[in-house]
Amino acid sequence: MVEYLSFVDLIIPVIFLVIIYLIAKGKQLKNIETNSSYRFYMYGLMIKLFGGIAVCLIYALYYGAGDTVNYYNDCVVLLNLGEKSVMNIFKFIIGPEESVAFEFDSNTGIMQYGADPHARAVVKLTWPLCLIAFKSFIGMTILLAYISYWSIWRLYQVLVEEFPKLEFEFAVALLFIPSVFFWGSGLLKDTITFSAVCLFSSSYFIILTKKRNFIRNILYIVISSMLLIWIKPYIFFALLPGSFLWYGGIQLEKVKNNLIKSLSTPFLIIFSLISGYFMLDVMSGFLGDYSLENVLDKAVITQMDLKSEHYQGSAYDIGDFEPTIRGIFSKMPAAINAALFRPYIWESYNFTMILSGIENLLMLAFTIYLLIKLKVYNLFRLMFRHRILFFTVYFSLFFSFSVGLTTSNFGSLVRYKIPAIPFYVISLIIISSTYRELKEEDKLDYQVDLKKSTA
Repeated sequence: MVEYLSFVDLIIPVIFLVIIYLIAKGKQLKNIETNSSYRFYMYGLMIKLFGGIAVCLIYALYYGAGDTVNYYNDCVVLLNLGEKSVMNIFKFIIGPEESVAFEFDSNTGIMQYGADPHARAVVKLTWPLCLIAFKSFIGMTILLAYISYWSIWRLYQVLVEEFPKLEFEFAVALLFIPSVFFWGSGLLKDTITFSAVCLFSSSYFIILTKKRNFIRNILYIVISSMLLIWIKPYIFFALLPGSFLWYGGIQLEKVKNNLIKSLSTPFLIIFSLISGYFMLDVMSGFLGDYSLENVLDKAVITQMDLKSEHYQGSAYDIGDFEPTIRGIFSKMPAAINAALFRPYIWESYNFTMILSGIENLLMLAFTIYLLIKLKVYNLFRLMFRHRILFFTVYFSLFFSFSVGLTTSNFGSLVRYKIPAIPFYVISLIIISSTYRELKEEDKLDYQVDLKKSTA
């Protein structure tokens, strides 16, 4: 059996932290004079490293089991197989699970996720970190957290370039939400997929609006898309409709007639929905368990399963529904509410749930505040003002709907929903800021008209 924490975890992590700190501090000092947002760089990185270490310690010392220790186990087992023959590693990477099945013994250990292709992808990606960290669980987690921080910071920089007055607000949304930097920093699928979402979004943003570095950003989009398809395909397909909508919204800017713009928006949204549905249907054979037909059945089975005594105390119920498009979409409000705003404070039963409950309460309060302030007309006004809202709002809500519908309990929900949370908060921040700008403009126009009328 693989030992999760050993003497090497007292040495390697300290060395890595010192090296990372020196590199990161040098980068911050180099850029902070010309880019004030770099004042958050070290804070964001340190808190992400803290989140990764916390996941290690909690799972190893408290739970003693779980996804992150299983991934570590499989990385160590793969390295043990490599000690027999380096070819075993290449067989594992390029071949099916049967290619190295006969090599396992008491010296190598047994893989936990040998038959799961999506979990195997995590092991294929992270085993080099285990090698570099001399099989240190905490050490390889620190390396993964540091590497994944790059794409998150990249997205932050892209947003700050577009909205320079919102440095602090975007830092909170992307770097300092507790559930995101905790669950998005450990040796887990969520760390890699959230990083991939940020890389996809920042690259797509640069291509659409900045129109620079096309080859590099297309390469980043391809890499991030492949990572998502390998690990969590449904996240990739949740990105597509919003991406189409964003592109279409930018094309609408070229239309001079405001009436045509307003009438075109609902058709653009419908087109994005149909496009997403069509792609899911076409790719059903590739997606397997994540195909449209299987997802519909899984959603119903999940909601039936959560009512069993096994999940008592941690399950949530959005009501019964049929495995049809109509039945699924009838639960959209309840599913989105569950993903974004639950567990509520009174539904939290441990420390991590309480933290999540506080986050959800703050997001709910912010959302209600904006809904009161804004009307439908103003909301569409804002959407036309900044086309990125087409993407951030659509992705966060569509992804929340998918996760809220197919997740069985709060423990899993808190982890699975983290790609949506920063984008939802970013949407609220941009909407709130733009609303204030429009009010100031309207006030200024009123003052100008008043002066003209009294002249």
